[in-house]
Amino acid sequence: MNVRTPDPNPGWLSEEDLYEARRRLPMVYVEAIPVRLDALGYVTDVGLLLQASDEGQMVRSFVSGRVMYRETIRAALIRHLEKDLGPLAFPQLPASPIPFTVAEYFPSPSETGLTDDRQHCVALAYLIPVTGECDPRQDALELTWMSPEDALSPEVQSEFTGGRGNLLRQALAHAGWCR
Repeated sequence: MNVRTPDPNPGWLSEEDLYEARRRLPMVYVEAIPVRLDALGYVTDVGLLLQASDEGQMVRSFVSGRVMYRETIRAALIRHLEKDLGPLAFPQLPASPIPFTVAEYFPSPSETGLTDDRQHCVALAYLIPVTGECDPRQDALELTWMSPEDALSPEVQSEFTGGRGNLLRQALAHAGWCR
């Protein structure tokens, strides 16, 4: 059973062609972790999506999606942020969109610790400040704002799949969250 929302504009590949491409090529993705900042630019809250997995489990995740053919990274980030958080989230993309890391997902366990059963993919991962009201859409059930301490708690970390909890730790360390 697939609980993901079909992409209304699948771009350049049909579902069958995408399946075949995923079997043969690494796919390019963007991942965005929405954050709220204080006046000095420190992370005060992290926005985590709550979704149902294909197996029916409730899992935490980030804004994520493919970069389409002939689409810029900036355009892909905006498209996925609006798709997952709603049009009034008002993401603040940096002037130079440099990711905090390049995450490599594999369909089976590997040295990266990141897995995606569907494919081998390379994801450019970003911390993106948002200033507006978020209304999760598509396959997200809710967006939960929590402090970095709560997001790093063992309870919340256990809700991530595919090694994404480690990716969140890496993102917060990149933002100077070393408490």
